[in-house]
Amino acid sequence: MSLKITSADMVAAARARIKEYTTQEVVATLHDPNVVIVDIRDSRERDRTGVIPGAFSCPRGMVEFWIDPQSPYFKDIFGEKKTFIFHCASGWRSALTVATLQDMGFEAGHLKDGFTDWVAKDAPVEKLPKR
Repeated sequence: MSLKITSADMVAAARARIKEYTTQEVVATLHDPNVVIVDIRDSRERDRTGVIPGAFSCPRGMVEFWIDPQSPYFKDIFGEKKTFIFHCASGWRSALTVATLQDMGFEAGHLKDGFTDWVAKDAPVEKLPKR
């Protein structure tokens, strides 16, 4: 099968037009009440690897619905006047997510190299309780 555009091409195009934050920049915001870090990884990833302390969990499949005030799934946190920084494991899903949100008119950025880089740089990680 031949695709018109690859997922790597989509990620590159998204990254060219969105705000990207380094791990160091996001670590510096951990105690900033005006910043919301949004974890779009699925619950199995979060359970296995832990989370950024204080991050808000929003499954990737629900992001567009949770940020849309017209959606029955809207979450109030996304109506707040804050800086939103989305992340996934490697920065690919979050780049595509933020590009889509930007198209919707929702301003956000993403953790460029994802949670994998976060862990590699010894940034704070919180383990979730066993379910």
